[in-house]
Amino acid sequence: MPPSLLPAVLLVDGYNIIGAWHCLKKTRDHAGLEAARGELIEALISYTAFQGYETQIVFDAQYQNSSSNKEVITELLSVHYTDFGQTADTYIEKTCASLRSSLAQSLISRVIVATSDRAQQLMILGYGAEWMSAQKLCWEVEATVCRSRQKYQTRKQPKTRFLANSIDPKARERLAELRMGTN
Repeated sequence: MPPSLLPAVLLVDGYNIIGAWHCLKKTRDHAGLEAARGELIEALISYTAFQGYETQIVFDAQYQNSSSNKEVITELLSVHYTDFGQTADTYIEKTCASLRSSLAQSLISRVIVATSDRAQQLMILGYGAEWMSAQKLCWEVEATVCRSRQKYQTRKQPKTRFLANSIDPKARERLAELRMGTN
C-alpha cells in the first residue's frame, strides 16, 4: 500500500482543545462542558472524514469515579474517556508508545497529537508522533468546512445557465416533439 493510502492516527486532547478554541470556551462557559464536548465532536466528524484520519478524542476522567469508556461516533472517529485518576496526557502518551511499532513497520503513515500542552508536545515527539497546536487544528477544521462547502456548491451548479442544456438528450428531444406538436 502506498504511504499516502496508509491511515494516519489523530489523537486529540479534548479538554485542552476546548480550553484553547474561543468558540468552545464560550459554549463551555454558557452551556456547560457537555455542550462544548458535543461541539468539538461535531466539528471533528467532517474534518476526520475529509482528511481520512482515524481520530480519537480523549477526555480526562481523573476527577470522576468512573472506569474508562470508548464511544464510537463514526467509522473514523471515537471518543475515549480515561480511567479514574488517569489524565488525557498519560492516555495519549501510552497510545503514542503503542503506535510507535505500527509507525516503524509502516502499518500507519503518521501519528498526530493535537494539543497545546508544552510538556506533552515534547513527550510525543520522542515517540515519533507529530504535534499540531490547538490553533492549527482550529484553522484546519475551518478550512475543511470551507473546502467541503465549495465542493458541494460546484457539484450543485449546472454547467450552463439554460435548463434545457442540463437535461439529457432524449428528454430534450421529447420536449421538442411536445413543443412542436408531434408525438
